[in-house]
Amino acid sequence: MEAYLRRWMKDALAKHQYDSAIYVGDKLLAITDSDSDAFDLAHAHFDAGNYTRALAFLARADLTHRSPAARYLAAHCYVQQGRHEDALALLGDKNPTHLITTTDSARRKLQHLHATNGASKSHSSKAKGVAGRLDRADRSEERDLGRREDLKYEAGMCYLRGLCHAKQNAFDRAKECYKDAVRIDVQCFEAFDQLMKNSLMSPGEEWSFVDSLDFESIQVPPPQSTSPDEERHPLGDGRPTATTTTTTTSSSAEAADFTRNLYLTRLSKYSRPEEFTTAIETLSTHYSLSQNSDILLARAELLSTTSQPSRALTLTTQILSRDPYNFPTIPLHLSLLYQQNHTTTLFALAHDLASTHPDEPTTWLAVGTYYLLTSRIPEARSYFSKSSLLDPSFGAAWIGFAHTFAAEGESDQAIAAYSTAARLFQGTHLPQLFLGMQELALENLVVAREYLTQAWGVCERDPVLVNEMGVCWFKEGEFGKARRSFELGLRILEEEGDGAGDEDGGGSGVGVGVVAAAGGSGGGGGTDPQTPTLRLNLAHALRKLGRFRESLEQFDEVIRLGSLSHCNTTSFPPNNPTTTSSSTSSTKNGNQDLCPLFTAKGLVHLELDECFEATLAFHAALGISPQDPLASELLARALGELEGVGVLGAEAEESVDEGLRRRLEGVRGSRGAGGRRRRGRGDGGGEGMDLDGAAAVVAVPADAGAS
Repeated sequence: MEAYLRRWMKDALAKHQYDSAIYVGDKLLAITDSDSDAFDLAHAHFDAGNYTRALAFLARADLTHRSPAARYLAAHCYVQQGRHEDALALLGDKNPTHLITTTDSARRKLQHLHATNGASKSHSSKAKGVAGRLDRADRSEERDLGRREDLKYEAGMCYLRGLCHAKQNAFDRAKECYKDAVRIDVQCFEAFDQLMKNSLMSPGEEWSFVDSLDFESIQVPPPQSTSPDEERHPLGDGRPTATTTTTTTSSSAEAADFTRNLYLTRLSKYSRPEEFTTAIETLSTHYSLSQNSDILLARAELLSTTSQPSRALTLTTQILSRDPYNFPTIPLHLSLLYQQNHTTTLFALAHDLASTHPDEPTTWLAVGTYYLLTSRIPEARSYFSKSSLLDPSFGAAWIGFAHTFAAEGESDQAIAAYSTAARLFQGTHLPQLFLGMQELALENLVVAREYLTQAWGVCERDPVLVNEMGVCWFKEGEFGKARRSFELGLRILEEEGDGAGDEDGGGSGVGVGVVAAAGGSGGGGGTDPQTPTLRLNLAHALRKLGRFRESLEQFDEVIRLGSLSHCNTTSFPPNNPTTTSSSTSSTKNGNQDLCPLFTAKGLVHLELDECFEATLAFHAALGISPQDPLASELLARALGELEGVGVLGAEAEESVDEGLRRRLEGVRGSRGAGGRRRRGRGDGGGEGMDLDGAAAVVAVPADAGAS
């Protein structure tokens, strides 16, 4: 009867018919009065959301203090109820670090067993003693099998301790709990996920941590080793257990490699890219995971990190088209939509999330990002704050919150919020980058360089960071170092662009899923949104170094690339080379930003005594912004330099004058005596001109005003 009731209860749980399972479990417990059946009934109540009733059954006969499984379930009930203090009181403050196994200890154990097996084959005279040692080893393995489930529950309790500490804003203690959980049980993925998604470790620390994990402890039982009714119960009192302790060595080794490769795809994309690429390729080719959402997300993160937002957005869109509520993907997707100014798509996504998942922090991150993109700063700040309240460890919400202060020029409050994000997001360079940009805006160059250097220590291949470091050098008067920084940024973009075509589905940030520093106009042209800003800053550095021809080449290239309005990194207006633009501004002024570009180009022409070319550039600048005072002043200066100077050369001017006189005489001669006297006009019907005051009409080249 007991077996019948257990099968009935298990079948009801499999169908999520919790009332049936609770009803049957209650009868089973009345018949057997066993701890294992009390645990099963408590588990059914937990699945049904009846946490208080589950705790009552776990308190039966002091079960929570006698069984790790019962203690874990009781603590989980407290966590689900938000009673984190009670959960910590039950779990205790200390992690069972004595249960941690390292790779070296596992290898020593295997070597010992292999040596024992070898001795049994070579020394037949000692067969009896060897058989005794082998029997003890087998019994030890059986005990290990019996303890393995307990270890998993101990690891689970470390994970719950980490959750409780995180809720209390003790993030350093939470990080240690998560790390110990994975060290005890390498398959405790939820603890590993907390470490990775919250960037609680630096890139180097992440790789060292994974290298220290004992993946060899993973064991795969042989097929059909147990029947469904022979699975070991967590309490193990009087219930059938597995009768075999052997595992398939090759299967276990393959499972260990597979798990390690999965974990590698979650690590920082800033370091050891070869191992990351190898793991991705192995999972994609050997296990047909190329279209798996997590693998696609890993590729998108690498693309974002290497400043390829268009390709990254293609992958995140592909993921969300199949799984619209894939929350690990949404923060990165929001960042990419913001960078590329996809306002409509961002609004639709935020509206959908607010309707379907109002309790998710990511939902209000999406709403805040939309309001930030549309320059509705107070609303954006409100929703970023709401997101951070729902999850205090959600670093993306803190960064968005800081962006709202930066957008309004509230540098002190922005720095405070970025500092909080830096404390939470230790594995990404973005908070330090944003702090450096704010200090640059405040002209605190020493502090700015310190923050930027910290960011450089985490990520050396972010062109936005390289640009800001060049700006810092420029402000300090180190124009040669600034030039090298800008050239390095352009070289990084070129290298990443060359390698992008090799990636399946468009190549491979964070980054971290946050509202990025670098906005982008998006899309398809193949030009990274950072390229114009880097080239413009390089042109200014070359101008300061007196390399005017090279500077003009860079200005012309920027004009060819088009508007700078979506590039939110720091660049130098020519009227004040020490002024920086806000790192998070979202102004969209069309071609207004091209006015200082043409003004700077004209200034270089003046330095080269090319006054006529300078006037063309200044006219182009004033055509974009007619009230620009600097362009007007420089144009007057250039025109003053042109007084008494022939534009076309003496012979060309005489030829033009003679042609115009003959033309005028012909027009006058063709008129009748009663004809109307008119001033000379060109054949094109343009403005009339007085020959006493003009020598020629000079056409402005069509490409001088815009690219």
